[in-house]
Amino acid sequence: MKLPVSRRLGFIAIFLACAAMIAFALYLQYYKFLNPCPLCIFQRVCVLATGLIALLGAIHNPKSDMGGRVYGFLTLVAGATGFGIAARHTYIQYWPPADSASCGAGLNMMLQTQPFLHVLKVVLYGTGECAQIDWTLLGLSLPGWSAIGFVGLMALALWVGFTGRRR
Repeated sequence: MKLPVSRRLGFIAIFLACAAMIAFALYLQYYKFLNPCPLCIFQRVCVLATGLIALLGAIHNPKSDMGGRVYGFLTLVAGATGFGIAARHTYIQYWPPADSASCGAGLNMMLQTQPFLHVLKVVLYGTGECAQIDWTLLGLSLPGWSAIGFVGLMALALWVGFTGRRR
């Protein structure tokens, strides 16, 4: 099945969806004063990576189907990573570990003083800061909505990258 639009427009749609996700996150941070926890920051990085890969795919607009598949696959991987982090964050919020009461050091401090893999392990384990639910819509927290957004981005990446046509 071929897309009704060009592959370039599909990648631009993914980029714009990522830009909207980041814009909403920044709105919540700077106008609703909801500071992001370390897992939220990791999710933002994945949204940025997904959007930038899609933007590169739109700019490059490879002539071969293989080139489109490569950009689709890379976009899919970035989205899947974000989905995994968002799913873990949602799990921590609704079923927090018993010993996650302390917030610990901030992400910047941990990155400056500890090896990255240790920081990644600590952040993915979750802290008390990550277990707080500050915002909900229809009973689902922000990481839950992020997970849904990542599923949509992954579906678009599959559709655009693997069934799209070049124009």
